[in-house]
Parts: sequence; structure tokens; C-alpha cells
Amino acid sequence: MATATLDPQTLDEPLTIAGRILRSRLLVGTGKYRDNDQMVQAIEASGAEVVTVAVRRVDLDRTREEGVLFHLDPERFLLLPNTAGCYTAEDAVRYARLARAAGFTDWVKLEVIGDQETLLPDAEATIRAARELVADGFKVLAYTNDDLITALRLEDAGCAAVMPLASPIGSGLGLVNPYNIRTIKARLQLPVIVDAGVGTASDAALTMEQGVDGILMNTALAEAQDPVRMARAMSLATEAGRLAFLAGRMPRRERAVPSSPRKGMLG
Repeated sequence: MATATLDPQTLDEPLTIAGRILRSRLLVGTGKYRDNDQMVQAIEASGAEVVTVAVRRVDLDRTREEGVLFHLDPERFLLLPNTAGCYTAEDAVRYARLARAAGFTDWVKLEVIGDQETLLPDAEATIRAARELVADGFKVLAYTNDDLITALRLEDAGCAAVMPLASPIGSGLGLVNPYNIRTIKARLQLPVIVDAGVGTASDAALTMEQGVDGILMNTALAEAQDPVRMARAMSLATEAGRLAFLAGRMPRRERAVPSSPRKGMLG
């Protein structure tokens, strides 16, 4: 007898950010790869539809083959400029506008870093820059600490999504504060995309099991020994973690419970 196969699309509704429907809940970056060919292969393997590009660190001339943008089709991917490397609200706003003038969409991943050693965000400057960019017509996805109050203020500022960190940028430590992430997700009406710190597939699955809407990662792929295989692993883990959250895990117990009841057992 033939076995019915479930369509994956029937198991979950798509992620929607600022009115745009996305099939993949994994977003990826473009930095740190050995070369552009490896970057493209990893992005393909990830299945991501949103790809971030650091405005301060890439050549914005799309015609130069050695540049990142030459290899990324804007008809296929939503190229999301980010303000990585900005340490003031003013710089972040300026680079967001530069990206839009260079032909990107009005979407922007907002980063305002407050400390060079830890690379942790500057909450006050991020909120201030978010308000200015939203007023200027941008759809802002704001990178922030895993702090509920900051997340609520970014939502109030009009952001399209809030992106709390799992752990510091590039650390690969995984999800350090699951409670904080769950609390942010429970309180916000906006999509919550966890950004920074995921190191391997088990980290991605655990993060998605908190109920968040997606994950953004870069270093975990680019610095893996095999970025292409890791990208595929992250894709599967993101989907698995999301489905596990929707399914609802069994309760944790401190004693064994048999899988089959004793009643009705053969003697």
C-alpha cells in the first residue's frame, strides 16, 4: 500500500517580514569565505532567500567580477544591506542611505556596535537609528542584545523585525540565554530572528525550538571546515527545530515511563 507523503509546506506557514513571504527561515551572510565560489555554493546549499551584505566592507559596483555582488542575483535573493562596522547611529543611518542609493531595496539590517572587544550592540544608538530610518521609509531589521526592553522599544520604533543575539558575534557559543529569547518572542508581535553566535547544527535546532521565526548566520558557515556541507546541515537543523517547536516536545520526567502500558500484556 502506498504511503502518503506530507508536503513540507503543509506543516508550517511561511515566514513573512514586512509583507514579503519567505519559504526559508534561514538567512545567511557573505563574509569570511575563502573565495566567492565557495560563498555561492554555501548559499545555494543553505536554501536561504535573504542574503546580507556589509555595506562598509564590499564593493558596491555590481559589474566587478571580484566583488561579492557580481555573484548574487538580486532577482533570486533579497540582498539585505547591513550596517556592520558602524559604531554610531549617525554612521549607521548614513550607510543605510548609501546602500539604498547604490540600488539596494529599502530593507536594511541595522547594526550599531557599542564595544570593539565584545562587539555587543549599543542599545540606545540602535533605537535612535531605527527611528530615523523608519521615518525615512526603511524596513528595519534591528540587531540587538537579548534584552526584552530594548526589543520592545525597537518594536515601538517601527522595526520590521527584531534580531536578538544568541551569543556574541563570531563566538560560536550557541544559545546562551534561552529564557531571554523565549521571553522576547512571547512579548513581541514582530518576527524575531536570532542573529549571531550559532556555531553548528545542534545550536540552530535548539534556537528554533524556542519558537523564534528564523536565524541569521555567517561565521558558522564560512569558518566551518566544509562550508557547503555545514550550510546544508544548518538548513535541515533550522527546519527540524522549527517543526519540533510546532510539534511540542514530550514532558521532561525524572523517572522512567514505559513506552507501552502494562495493561493487556501477554503473560
